[in-house]
Amino acid sequence: MPHSHIPGSYRIGTHTVRRVGYGAMQLTGPGVFGPPRDRKAAIAVLQEAIAQGVDHLDTSDIYGPHVTNQLIREALHPYRDGLLIATKVGAVRGPNGSWEPAFSTADLERAVHDNLRNLGLEVLDVVNFRAMFSAEGPAEGSIEAPLTALAELQQRGLIRHIGLSNVTPTQVAEGRKLAEIVCVQNHYNLTHRRDDALLDQLAASGTAYVPYFPLGGFTPLQSSALNDVAARLGATPMQVALAWLLHRSPNVLLIPGTSSITHLKENLASAALTLSAEDMDILNRLGTSPLSE
Repeated sequence: MPHSHIPGSYRIGTHTVRRVGYGAMQLTGPGVFGPPRDRKAAIAVLQEAIAQGVDHLDTSDIYGPHVTNQLIREALHPYRDGLLIATKVGAVRGPNGSWEPAFSTADLERAVHDNLRNLGLEVLDVVNFRAMFSAEGPAEGSIEAPLTALAELQQRGLIRHIGLSNVTPTQVAEGRKLAEIVCVQNHYNLTHRRDDALLDQLAASGTAYVPYFPLGGFTPLQSSALNDVAARLGATPMQVALAWLLHRSPNVLLIPGTSSITHLKENLASAALTLSAEDMDILNRLGTSPLSE
């Protein structure tokens, strides 16, 4: 059955947002560390994103550190009504740019205040707790202590909604007992499909799933099948990869990042692509076969 109608919005906490948002991570220097090469260009991309109707921005004080939040504030404050800014806590940056776990109660409180101050906000819409039990990706470990600390900050009125990032299904279940979880942000794309079952479970409960590295991250997706579908649709392979995610499940919200206005517009245009059942079938198979170089 062709997916003739792809819903254009989804709920995340008390906000309903468009399904293609913007991730600010790439507005920093190399390695998500230090300032951008061209500050004016970074600000222009943020302003263009909002002008194009983006109402879901993803950021963190870990990016830079502090760089993306300060850019967002400079470009967009005072914020347009209806703009959802999601941030994340649970890590800090070492002096050489390393990513270190930071999820003691004091670490989390400091991170929340850093995000509030740098974004110029009195309350954060969504704070994702990023689990850092392994440098390789999600790994088991109890998240009870950090989530309890975030729930307390929520009760104090500093956080509206809590989400989870880089987590296992066990941690999602544990988190749900401690707080209302409005979204899960994990590594997922056309070929990295470890979260298939979790994504479907979250869809069934009406919880947003926000894939990071939707285009493959540091090793961009490459596949002749993807290129063929794109050529047939008159789109770029990256647009098709994003469209596949939107077709995959209605609870998927995208936050592709870019420091280029051209790419920003291409990413947003992926929401208008319609993939046929045959296209989906071809693309679905990429998740089980090794990628062609």
